This record gives sequence, C-alpha cells and structure tokens, in this order.
Amino acid sequence: MGRRYRLYPTPGQAERLTGWGHTCRAVWNVALAQRQFVYAQRGTRLRAAGQCRHLTEARAELDWLASLPAQSAQQVLAHLDRAYDNWRHPDHPAGPPRFKKRRNELSVPFPGQAVAVRKLSNRWAEVRLPKLGWVRFRLSRPLGGVLRNATVSRDPLGWHVAFGVATGARPVAPNGLPGCGVDFGVACSAYVSTDSAPRLMPSTLTEGERRRLRGLEHRLARQFRWARRYNRGRYSGRMRRTIAEIARLRARQTRRRADFTHKLTTDLAKRHGWVGIEDLRVKNMTRSAKGTALAPGRGVTAKAGLNRGILDNTPHERRRQHAYKAPR
Repeated sequence: MGRRYRLYPTPGQAERLTGWGHTCRAVWNVALAQRQFVYAQRGTRLRAAGQCRHLTEARAELDWLASLPAQSAQQVLAHLDRAYDNWRHPDHPAGPPRFKKRRNELSVPFPGQAVAVRKLSNRWAEVRLPKLGWVRFRLSRPLGGVLRNATVSRDPLGWHVAFGVATGARPVAPNGLPGCGVDFGVACSAYVSTDSAPRLMPSTLTEGERRRLRGLEHRLARQFRWARRYNRGRYSGRMRRTIAEIARLRARQTRRRADFTHKLTTDLAKRHGWVGIEDLRVKNMTRSAKGTALAPGRGVTAKAGLNRGILDNTPHERRRQHAYKAPR
C-alpha cells in the first residue's frame, strides 16, 4: 500500500532536493537515450545492471551526479526497467518510456533500507534521507506496515513524501451485502442503482477561482506572444510566476477531484457486496473531433468541452480504485 504525507524541508534541504530532482531527470533521460542508441545500433537491450557500471564511472567524473545519493540513481534505472517491462507486457496499457521534461514533477526515489522514520508526536514525524538528514513531515495517518521504499516529490503546492508499505493485508470474506451497478456520466457524476438520486461531484473550483484562472490564462497568452515576438521565445520572470499560479490552481482542482473520487469508491465498496461498472473506452470517447486539413471536423469546440467533462469525472481512476478497494 502507499502512504503519502506532506513534507516540510528547511530552505536548505528544499534547495538540495530540487537539485536532486533535476539530476534524477537527467539520469532517466541519458539512460533512456543510451538504451535507444544501443538497441538501434546493435539490437541489444540494456538493463539497469549493465548501466549501473556506467553510472559508477560517471559519478567519479561528474560532481553534480556524485552529489545525488547512489541509491537514488540506481532506483531511477530500476524504474526505467519497470517502464520497459510494462511496455512489452501485452496486457499492460503502458506505452513506450518517454523523456522527461523540465516542467515535469520533480521526484527523488529511495530504497527502504536507505531511509528511516521516527515519530515525534501524534501529528508529526521525521524521515531520515541519505546526505540530507532528518526531514519533518505531517503524520496524517499511521504507516501501518513495514517500510519498503520512499519517494520525495514536489508539486505546485509543496513537497510530499510517499512510502511504499507492506501491510500484509489480505482479501476479506464477502460481506453478504447486496450488489449495485454504477453509471458514470458528465452532468451526473455517478448514478447508483440502489440510490434514488444521482451523486454529483461538487465544483472543483469556486466562482472566484474560475475568474482568477481565466484572467491568468489571458495574461499568459499575452506574455507568451510578447516573449515570442520581442524576447526570442525566452520566458520572463513574470511569465514564470503566471505559470506557477496557474499550476497551483490546477493542483488544487486535482486534489478536490481526487477527494470526491476516493470518498465515492470507498462508500460503494463498504456498503455493497459487489459493484458493477460500465466498461468504458475512455480513450475512444475523448477522441478529438478536429479532423484533418482535407476533412475538417465539425463542432470541435463543443466536443472539446465534452471531453473535458468526461475526463473531469476520472472514469478510469474510479475503476482502478474499485479494483483494489473492493477485495479489502
């Protein structure tokens, strides 16, 4: 099981974690490029075991790479192995591994034996990270198992630490309650067959936040035109602050959407013996109506709005959560 907590590093620790996050991104991109080149030239598939030897040689020559804990760089290569395995698995929906961009979320992985956790009070705890020391995090729920791995990440709202925990939980016996069918929609978020009224997801943004978002997007469009015409495409400091403000609003919207999804799936799993959902093909449902240059589509704007409404209700995420919550 996964456990995610809000992390509160000091300014010095946050600066170092930021550098480590960019280093992990560089290790991923270089390792992926090396695998693609070797396979194209020799038809050989590199794995993490072989690339770790190259990593050791590079750490001896590059100071910025040596500052990153060796365990984290090795974990990045192991994650790349898993990405290739998922891609080659015929039953896995994952696509080929891709290069990570600078705007992607920063993350630094650690194996379980490299970190330690100690409890300070009922609300606070600390995690010890290699080359960094103890970092405080909000103990919003107990770990409830044996620590296997940890990942420190940063999103527009702050730093977080996620632990992989071995809880030893097994599927429980059937509860004997009646089952239900659930229909997911756009105007109606979820309609349960045993309910007399639909379940509606509250608005993920308030009216003021929507006005703020529209204003920021208009400002960003003006700043982007100015950068392209007069600044050779380089982003100014004001433009970067505008992008950060938009990212914070979007992150807050994502949290509220996830909160409703978790509450909905947990309630359905607890109150019913089985849950039947529609086998939706979300990728086909949200396909663009833009068409081609020779055969342009019709109602493109309306279809784009419908696609946003479908994705805002996260049908795939609800299916994924039902799959692991129902047996428990």
